Amino acid sequence: MPGNQPPHTVITFGTFEADLQTRELRKLGVPIPLPGHSFQVLKILLERPGELATPEDFRTALWPSETFVDFEYGIRAAVHRLREALGDSAEHPKYIETLPRRGYRFIAPIDSQAQSKKAPLRSSHVKWLAIPLLASVMALAAAAYFYFLRTPKLTNKDTIVLSDFDNKTGDVVFDGTLRQGLAAQLEQSPFLSVISDQRIQETLRLMGQPPDAKLTPHIARELCLRTNSGVVIDGSIAQIGTQYLLTLKAINCASGNSLASAETQASDKNRVLEVLGKASSDIRKKLGESPQTLERFDTPLERATTPSLEALQSFSLGRKAALQNADQYSAIPLLQQAVKLDPNFATAYALLGSTYSDMGETTLASANLQKAFDLRHGASAREKLSIEARYQLRVTGNLEKAHQLYEVWIVTYPRDWDPKNSLANIYLEFGQYERALAEHRRALSLYPEGDLLASNVAGDLVYLNRFAEAQALNEQLEKRNPDSWDVQVTSYILAFLRNDNAQMQRQVELVASKSPLEDYLFANHSATTAYAGRLQRARTLSALAIASARRIENNERAADDQNDSAITEALFGNKGVARQQASMALRLSFGRIVQCRAALALALADEKVRAKSLYDDLNKRFPEDTMIQSNCLPILDAQLALDRHEPSRVIEALKTALPYELSLWGPLTLYPAYLRGTAYLALNRSTEANSEFKKILDHPGVVVNSPIGALAHLQIARSYAMQGDTAKARTAYQDFLTLWRDADPNIPILIAAKAEYAKLQ
Repeated sequence: MPGNQPPHTVITFGTFEADLQTRELRKLGVPIPLPGHSFQVLKILLERPGELATPEDFRTALWPSETFVDFEYGIRAAVHRLREALGDSAEHPKYIETLPRRGYRFIAPIDSQAQSKKAPLRSSHVKWLAIPLLASVMALAAAAYFYFLRTPKLTNKDTIVLSDFDNKTGDVVFDGTLRQGLAAQLEQSPFLSVISDQRIQETLRLMGQPPDAKLTPHIARELCLRTNSGVVIDGSIAQIGTQYLLTLKAINCASGNSLASAETQASDKNRVLEVLGKASSDIRKKLGESPQTLERFDTPLERATTPSLEALQSFSLGRKAALQNADQYSAIPLLQQAVKLDPNFATAYALLGSTYSDMGETTLASANLQKAFDLRHGASAREKLSIEARYQLRVTGNLEKAHQLYEVWIVTYPRDWDPKNSLANIYLEFGQYERALAEHRRALSLYPEGDLLASNVAGDLVYLNRFAEAQALNEQLEKRNPDSWDVQVTSYILAFLRNDNAQMQRQVELVASKSPLEDYLFANHSATTAYAGRLQRARTLSALAIASARRIENNERAADDQNDSAITEALFGNKGVARQQASMALRLSFGRIVQCRAALALALADEKVRAKSLYDDLNKRFPEDTMIQSNCLPILDAQLALDRHEPSRVIEALKTALPYELSLWGPLTLYPAYLRGTAYLALNRSTEANSEFKKILDHPGVVVNSPIGALAHLQIARSYAMQGDTAKARTAYQDFLTLWRDADPNIPILIAAKAEYAKLQ
């Protein structure tokens, strides 16, 4: 019978066809990968061609009512992925038209082989269905009435502060440990939002409290009020014979009224974490979380973290130390102890890897993040997302996959600031500063007290040459936290950009010998000194930076500092010194960034065989790494081609690097433009060369500590001279020589520049 035939589900448009039953998109018969939400968007649009589909239409179809996500962001991300798959654009749409503030519309002609043919219900069916349907609706209404009356509710806008447990047992293993376990359990929820320890430390500082102050009920309630949170959860543990009694109480921090409580007993010490997990699930339910999300996001605590109280205690202490930027090194032995006590503790490996990454120790970071990735299957959904994203970011280096995972994290946990901050940092590696600024600001809106996030925003403004805005923001941060290392670095850079040597020196003196990060500022000071051609002084400062990094046993950072010096020496014409510096860097570390920069220094210093060997090794070891494959290797390929006097090959090799030449990851930001300009000069294409070097001068906030920022002035002078424009060439040479008025006189490239300028006279 016609009504029993299965509906056709293939819809064709242009060269594409969408199978709504198998959820496949094909182009000329070839399947095209498309995330599930993006296919759902396509399905909605194809089912109503030419008609408006509103955000509410997408929200209803893509996320059930109990799901708490940033719907607008999720829809935009899904449409963006769909447009990428179709080769479409928002500016010139062929398939999907954006109707601002209203929704989207499918505008291409379609050949529908079937939209589902649904047989209408006969009226008699409707009549008999109405009775049980009405009964069901009434039952649901009654259940909802009693449920909402008896249960105090939080909304998906409220946040929670956790106090420290009142430990009445006298056993120090519970100190800090139970609060950490409770946080791990509650943070699984996409409905609840626990105020992060970073935000607590910032708020404690504003309260005049030390960052490690015990969070008594009184202090926790004040924190709750200051962070505009809704609830503070107090916990306690007591021992009764061999048993342990755990109690959780949720208190409205504005009124002081009790909203919910949970009480459980553990038969012995080894079961304390198990029952803590059950108590936290109970409190989640009583605070209004839906059964659906509780079922989906409720990994047992001993699986989500560790069954070992001692391992969780070490993790808790290490996490607290890692949050204090100046004291990251003290976190390492504590986290190492945690994974020694429980070799399957995935979250501890992940934090250990992230801490090494923040310290610049990428090799050790990769090893620990790999271990976390291998053990991730027992972790909670949130922690699994975090581990997988960091694995792609720092182990494989696949930024596209990391980007996708952070987007999923943001949609699933829209009130987490961390994935937004990480996504912003990926945009910096892509060289997309405007998008980085937007994401850093979104993160800051969720964590307004976050000095690090605010400093990231200030840094983005510097990259965008918005110096006045960066200065104003940094001054606000300095008043709030004058000892912030990030504030001091930004102050140094802004001082350099306005030629304020006294302020630069003041910032170096503020940091010197007071922080394990002092080598960063010494390295910056070395680079800006070399920028002015004062090479001897720059060498002294570089040696201080290297010694500082080695003193705290951070060989990878020392190697980075060594390579920065090597590249500068090579560009200035001191090839012998450059070879020595690069060789020393490779003896200290073989991290991917170290290896990439050393290879460039060696290529610049005519060590072609060693540079090519490093190139081949990088290509073999990091086949998925976005920046190795699309930035580092094309740059090395082009540099080696330039050394072989093959300028046309340089232009060709750098095509892959073009989208990433503003990346803050590579050997030198905008070095592809510098290489391309040099190749154009070799090809006597001076106008194109001039355009490439001008890119560098147009980004002073990016090349602030790069030797090519200074050398671009000289190369532009050479391009004008090649054009026969003597007046402009003379002016450009004067700009360079003025910049290097205090330079060491024996630098080879300076000697050449003076000779070239003399010929113009």
